[in-house]
Amino acid sequence: MHPVLNIAIKAARRAGQIINRASNDLDIIKVTAKQQNDFVTEVDRTAEAAIIEILKEAYPNYGILAEESGETAGKGKRDAEFQWIIDPLDGTTNFIHGLQQYAVSIALARNGVVEHGVVFDPTRNDLYTASKGGGAFLNDRRLRVSKRLKLQDALIGTGFPYRVFENIDAYLAIFKELTEKCAGMRRPGAASLDLAYVAAGRYDGFWEFGLSPWDMAAGTLLITEAGGLVSDLNGDANFLQSGNVVAGSPKVFAQLLQLISAHKGAGLTA
Repeated sequence: MHPVLNIAIKAARRAGQIINRASNDLDIIKVTAKQQNDFVTEVDRTAEAAIIEILKEAYPNYGILAEESGETAGKGKRDAEFQWIIDPLDGTTNFIHGLQQYAVSIALARNGVVEHGVVFDPTRNDLYTASKGGGAFLNDRRLRVSKRLKLQDALIGTGFPYRVFENIDAYLAIFKELTEKCAGMRRPGAASLDLAYVAAGRYDGFWEFGLSPWDMAAGTLLITEAGGLVSDLNGDANFLQSGNVVAGSPKVFAQLLQLISAHKGAGLTA
């Protein structure tokens, strides 16, 4: 295993400990609304600080893009070649409500290309890891995307718009069509885990609009290393910048992207 991945795992597990301890005392946790339907807790901030402390100790010159503290350049470098992309608690709304579907997501990008990723589910002690060219794993088991070939047989994950609503009408139109054309739709509320589930073959596909890089960076690497495909709404690799993502096993991905792309003329912005 690559040394960088080991450090990311150490940081993710430390954050997971903080989150698990806090989950026993949800009533006393302070919650702040960053904007409508976008919440942050002291647990997010504490977990993020613990992650950054471990990463900086090991790699002080690497830049950091983290959900709560923003972007920082590497020590002594204005624009670091390497950048950590961190979500200390993806699924904060679930966490606040005691719904055990949330995760820690840590990725390392080199010149904008994600090379290592960790998604840690602290409630199940499930560790998803991937390194570029090295495959994707759940704990010690190699992951492969599902072998389903048809959208009509596929279980598809998604995330409802909750913060940016400019595509809500197009989203609902796509949701309606997909509901009629696939085996089922699921929306648990933590994109990093949804993407990990595609890599693990639990979902056959996933799509969402308006995500941030830290929601997707680790999970999308898991999928590609598990043999799946990921793109933006144009079929390009610009999803970390656009915030719009389509993913899945190769055959289902193609059908899912085609269906979603057909709505671009009806007001959907890529």
